[in-house]
Amino acid sequence: MGLREHPPVVAESLGKKYSRGWALRDCTLQIPQGRIVALVGPNGAGKSTLMGMITGLLRPTAGRIEVFGDVPNGRGMHAKVAFLTQAKPLYPQFTVTETLHYGRNANPTWDQRYAEDLIRKAQVPTQAKVGTLSGGQRTRVALALALGKRPRLLMLDEPLADLDPLARETVLQTLVEESREHGITVLLSSHVLAELENVCDHLVLLTNGRVRLAGDVHELLREHPQSSLSQLALAHMREEVAA
Repeated sequence: MGLREHPPVVAESLGKKYSRGWALRDCTLQIPQGRIVALVGPNGAGKSTLMGMITGLLRPTAGRIEVFGDVPNGRGMHAKVAFLTQAKPLYPQFTVTETLHYGRNANPTWDQRYAEDLIRKAQVPTQAKVGTLSGGQRTRVALALALGKRPRLLMLDEPLADLDPLARETVLQTLVEESREHGITVLLSSHVLAELENVCDHLVLLTNGRVRLAGDVHELLREHPQSSLSQLALAHMREEVAA
């Protein structure tokens, strides 16, 4: 029997303070393996700050965070983590093929066949320059670049914000399929909770820099059988504003 793998993320009393105040405070949570996790909350709730500390780009002011049992050291992301932001940093002058070659050279765990297969399924022309692609196609290339690393945790910070509804649906379906087939944990930050309802099976709701709600969607809705996930999250946000 093999050793049990550490959870992707464990935070204990985690906090980050800037000169303007606390961006995240008393954050205690565990992100379970193999789940698609919705990280939601209003602007300024602390979502990007939490992701920054998972990557190691930000250092905690208080508390502790572990990623697959290791403490982020600020010298680069954990080898098992891939991170895709809304900006989708790609080189517009590269062709899609050249972009995948860059991924191969930059990542020791790179799976060229898998990345190429994702591009083929998305029907993105491999000889086209990235700068000529549509927003949806660029997102699929960026996703192939992230997944080609073969991460155990894939984090996405508002990656769908610039896509039309059909492209968002297609990308989300790809995430679900790849997560379930390969056991990848997905942490998906978004303002649009409604489109995540049938995708995510775990929820982390942040408001004012604190964890307001966290747990399996099935359990949360069983406790509130008359609510949808969106309604439940909005109700907690309203309570926070009214307090």
